Formats: sequence, structure tokens, C-alpha cells
Amino acid sequence: MTSTIEDPSVETPEQADFRARVREFLAANARLKEPNSPWALTYHTDAEEARRAFETGRAWQRTRFDAGMTGFTYPKEVGGQGGEPWQERIYEEEAAAYDASSGFVRATIAMLGPTLMAFGTEEQQRELVPRLLSGEDAWCQLFSEPGAGSDLASLACRAVRGGDVFVVTGQKVWNSAAQWCDHGFLLVRTDPDAPKHHGITFLLVDMRTPGIEVRPLIQATGASHFNEVFFEEVRVPVAN
Repeated sequence: MTSTIEDPSVETPEQADFRARVREFLAANARLKEPNSPWALTYHTDAEEARRAFETGRAWQRTRFDAGMTGFTYPKEVGGQGGEPWQERIYEEEAAAYDASSGFVRATIAMLGPTLMAFGTEEQQRELVPRLLSGEDAWCQLFSEPGAGSDLASLACRAVRGGDVFVVTGQKVWNSAAQWCDHGFLLVRTDPDAPKHHGITFLLVDMRTPGIEVRPLIQATGASHFNEVFFEEVRVPVAN
């Protein structure tokens, strides 16, 4: 399925066929966008409304997955389509006209999916990537801390290895949608003696694990999209 296009406005028959299939899918499963003011508010101040929006996005991701309209460049053995990057481009061009989005779930697929494919074990890829692409698992990002944002040298959340588990203690903050997600990907310091940009480990965490507490942060708008997440001797398998 490899093709080279010198002029993006000229599509191959294969690309034109794919575009037609995308249009058919969107017409059957989504509705066209209605005109909207550029000043329209894009946040929710009602907690239940915000949760419904999150679950609606998650459900749309499942609809895409079931129809073979996501994971275009992922291998078929992990739930993808084994396709080409141009398929993603064509899908996005057509979907822009529709009121259909995976919302927050889409952002974490973009972050975690490539990470699993680059660094995950084959077992992790086969087990987790299909559940990620389908929206069956919803993941939150657990990176920032009260004293550490983009600068990982200040990362303080600590994990101490004991046998086949890491015991995690510390705090994260500004964690979008953590109150609704069942899984998280977490940065922890596992070697406090290493240079500050080293000794950091990336862990996959079940958010229902004992010792994890999620506290929504109420913003000035009344919305509570962000959270604080506390870890109190949380046991995470080394396999994660």
C-alpha cells in the first residue's frame, strides 16, 4: 500500500476509494457540524455533563475501531489496519466537517500508542494497544507535579522496587480527566542517586489500585477537568 504523491491534490485510485469509504462511514455514523460562534465556550461547568462528554468521545472511538477507521498505521496484530499515513490524513480531512470526536481519549492514544510500539514488550503491545485503540481502556497522563512540570530534573514522585513490584509514593497534578480514567501512565524516580534527568521510570498503572486518590481541581470557570493524584505506597507490578 505504498504510494508517492508529488501533487497532494491528485489522488491515486486507492486513495480515492479510501476517501469514499471514509465519507460513507461518517455519513452513516455522525452528524455534520452546525455553524458555531468562534467565541463559544468549550468547557463544562457541570461535572455530570463533563463526564458524559468524556464517555461520548470514548464511545465514538469504539465506533471507529469497530469499523476499521482508526489505528491506520498500527500493525494488524495489535488491532490496527496495517496501512499508510495518508489514510490518517484523509480521514481527518473528511471528519473535520462532522460533529464527531474521540475527545480526550484521542490525545492519550496519540501519546501512549507510539510509546508502547517503540518500547513496550510484545505482550504489552498485543494486550494493551487494541484496548487503547478501541477506547476500552481510558488512560490519563501522570507526569507533572507541584514542583515539577516540564523540567523532569525536579521529579520527586518515587518508586522503590521490592521483588516484583514498585512501591510508589508521591503526588501528581494537572492530570486531565484522571477522575474518569481507569488507567494511567506515570513517571517516577526509581534511582535518586542518578543524575537528575536520569533514574526515571515510565510505569503503567491501574487507577483502581489501592493507595491512589484522585482529587478534582475546581477552576475559576467552575470546571474540574484537571486533578491532583496522590500515591500512598501504591504497588505496581515491575512487569508494567
